[in-house]
This record gives sequence, structure tokens and C-alpha cells, in this order.
Amino acid sequence: MSMRIRTSALTALTVAALAAGTVLTAPAAGAAPKAAAPKFLSASQLPPHPTSSWTAGPVTEGFPEGLGFCVSTEGVLDYDYRHREFRTDLDTSAVQLTVVTGSAAQAKALAKHYDDLIRTCADRIEESSPDIEAEGRDYGSLPVEEGARVRGLHTETSWGATDIALLSVGQDGRTVTVVEWGQMGDFGDAPVAAFKKTTTTAVKKLY
Repeated sequence: MSMRIRTSALTALTVAALAAGTVLTAPAAGAAPKAAAPKFLSASQLPPHPTSSWTAGPVTEGFPEGLGFCVSTEGVLDYDYRHREFRTDLDTSAVQLTVVTGSAAQAKALAKHYDDLIRTCADRIEESSPDIEAEGRDYGSLPVEEGARVRGLHTETSWGATDIALLSVGQDGRTVTVVEWGQMGDFGDAPVAAFKKTTTTAVKKLY
């Protein structure tokens, strides 16, 4: 998703995320204990770009700012967040987040919470940013480990900027992973089949 969209919508969406992220609220004392770190995607496991190779950044502690467009940590336990960002030489980027929770039940609740945030993201964008039209699509679930779901999000500004993103949430035991791919374009430009393969790999590769 281009920086134009992120800059225009991020501030308003942060307010929306505060309202949407209350389901898992709990005291910080309930933070999950440290566990074996899950593994991340490599650059070669992302949907192939037709003209540019992917470059993977380092695995970094914390929640990636870019995911705050649809997903946030508000109202969620102080889990173990790690992420890795990816980029091409052109206007295409991706990010993977891993979250280690305290139990498989907590991971299931968190995965549903994140999927709900992604499912309702288009509505929240339009409510908070009148200059942006947004549409979400459900590309279905994937039979990998405890399950995964893939969704799409298209945004178009009043000045003509158009962006497409694919987002997925998957679970393996007590760990949740979120993957986002984005670039300029619309639903016709989204590599859905390749992204489903990437999501399946991401979930399988965690442990």
C-alpha cells in the first residue's frame, strides 16, 4: 500500500482501532512468558514480483507501524511481538508479524480479533476518512495448522491514488502470524493464489 494512503488515513484509523480493539483487554500482569522464537518468511517465499526481487529486512522486536492501518495492539495483552519487513525496488512492500501468546486458546481469540479488524477495516476507513473509498474482500480460509484466512483491501482517494493490499491471519498452537502485501493497483493486480501459498508457508514455518 503506497505511502500516500498510509499518510492520509493512519491518524484517523488509529482512533478507530482504539474503539475496535477492546475485546482482549486484560492487565499487563497477564503477559505471556517468553518462548522459542517463531521463524519468519524469507524474501523468496513472497509472491514473485514481475520486474523486481524482494529484499528482506531484519527480524525486529515490536509491532510494525505499517500494520496499524488495519491491525493494532490496542486492548491486547502485552504479548511477544516480532516482525520482518520486505520491499522491492518498486512500490510494493510486505510485512510479517508473529505474536506468541500464553496458550492456544489465547492465540485462537487473538487470531479472530485480528481477522475481525481486517474484515471491518474498509468500513472504518470510510467512516474516518471521507476522501477515501475502501472495499474489502474475503478470499477464504486455508487448511494449515490451526487455520488461516486471507482477505483483500482496495482503497482509492478522491485525488485518484489507488492501492491494493492482501492480508492474512494464521495460527499454529499459541502463536499467531499476520502477513500483509501491498502495492499500487486494484483487485485485478492482487496475486491471490501466490499470497495464499505465502500464507500457508508462513504458518507452517513458524515452528
